[in-house]
Parts: sequence; structure tokens; C-alpha cells
Amino acid sequence: MPAAILLAGGAMDVLCDRRPAHLPWWMPSVFSWPVYGGCMLALWLYCRGWRRLRRQGMISEIGPGRAPVFFLLGVGAIYAVLQTHFLYAAQHLFTFNRVQHLAMHHLGPFLIALSDPGPVLRHGAPPWLRAALGRPAMRAAIRAVMRWVQHPVPACLLFFGLVWLWLIPPVHVRAMLDPTLFAVMNAGMVIDGLLFWFLILDPRPGGGDGILSQPARLFLVTAVQLPQIAAGAAIAFAGRDIYPYYDICGRLVPGIDAGLDQQIGGSIVCYGGGMMSALAALILFGRLWRDDRPAATVRGAA
Repeated sequence: MPAAILLAGGAMDVLCDRRPAHLPWWMPSVFSWPVYGGCMLALWLYCRGWRRLRRQGMISEIGPGRAPVFFLLGVGAIYAVLQTHFLYAAQHLFTFNRVQHLAMHHLGPFLIALSDPGPVLRHGAPPWLRAALGRPAMRAAIRAVMRWVQHPVPACLLFFGLVWLWLIPPVHVRAMLDPTLFAVMNAGMVIDGLLFWFLILDPRPGGGDGILSQPARLFLVTAVQLPQIAAGAAIAFAGRDIYPYYDICGRLVPGIDAGLDQQIGGSIVCYGGGMMSALAALILFGRLWRDDRPAATVRGAA
């Protein structure tokens, strides 16, 4: 399987380099080995781990919430906005650019975290990788880094801070024109989204062993929602073209001018992130209700 993945990637790389105008929409407009390799590696490890668990009769033990459909959809959403012709669309219309960032930072990572893929990926990892990650020094280093980046304050600031950073007009224009900075922006959005949503959607009950409590997670998803609403509203009601890059490169849809493009894009920033936070809050409320049910039953019986 790894050899087939490499061969397919090599073929796409050659085709994108030599015949980019003749490729169908589901092929990359610009091929990226890091994006392709990261997505394919994740899918390979997950499918390999799922097969092993099924052969061992352990699928039922990992819980119904870890449905493979969530993981596959999450990785697919990230791949679709970065390794198909949608990437070209996102570079030529601000509205599509906001859809791309919504998929990279919210939808894709949210679905991956919701699937809780850790046990499946561990079973799919090669023995040498499990041995390397299982070393005490490596485990301690990983825990130290994760404790910092998933501390509530840095996690919250990074989550909406990155959204704000890449929406600052001069920064946004520079990132869209510089291929290296563009790749850094996309990678940062995906990684930060994964870190945040894994923190929020961790299936383990909170309150102990350094795990964030459910009320604290509810506070975080609300806290990150408000700055995004403010940023989206500022863009939607700017009243002038604050992202001239899209006029310079040519907007993909001629009927959408700068004002309408920014209104739609700003609305996606406002409501897209808000809907994901609301969905996360519903999941957290459901867990709180489920955790409180036994206590309520006991009190009712008494």
C-alpha cells in the first residue's frame, strides 16, 4: 500500500507539472507532497488499525463514537480544499478562501477529533514507530509540549488569533502571493484546528489527570466564537475593498464584486465558526447530561 500511495503521488506530481490545464476538478491544481503525504499516511494508518482491531474482535471495545465515517470525512474535507481544483478557486475568490479555511480549521479537524482516532491509529502504526513514541523521554517531551499548546489560555488565543492574523489585509495579501507563506498558513490552520478540537472533544471525563472539565470546554468554545464573529462583521461591513489581491488576480465569479465577496466571506467567518462552536457545545451538553444521569437516578430512588 505505501508503494502504491507513492506511485500515485508521483504520477499526480508529474501531471500537475506538465499538463495542469487538462486535469479534472478532483485532481490538484498545484500538487503538494506534504499535504498529499499527510492525508494518505493518516488514512493508511487508520485503515490498517481498523482492520487489525476488527480481526482481533476489538471494534466494539473502542466505542460507537469512534465511527470511521467521521475520520474519513474529516481527512477528506482537508484534502478536498487543498489537493483539488478548489485550491485554485480559493485563490481567486475571497468567499471560497473562507470556505477553505473553515474546512481546514473547523470542519475537518472537528470531525477527526470527534472520531477519537487515537486507539485506531496506534494499532495501525508500525512497531518501530510505536516503540519510538513509547520511549519515556519521548512521551515526556510530547506531554510537555501538549500541556502548553493545549492549556486553555494559549489554546484559545491561538485558535482565534490565527484566524485574525491571516485576515489582516496586508498579511492576507502577502500570504496569498508568497507560496511558502501560503503553505505555512494552511499548515498552521490545520494543526491548530486539530489541537483545539482534540482538546474540546476529548471523550475522557474531565476534572482529573490534567483533563479539562466539560464546563471549562463549554467556556472555551464560547470564548473563541465571539472574536470570530467580530472579525467577520468587520469584514462584511467594511464598506470598501480591503483585499485587493482578488481583483488583481481576477475574481473567479464575474458577477461577484469586491463588496459582495467580502460580505459573503465575512458571513462565513461569523456564522461558519459559530455553527461549529454551537455543535461542539451541544455535544458537551449531551456529555454533561449523560454524566449527571446516574447521580440524578440515585437521588430519585432515595
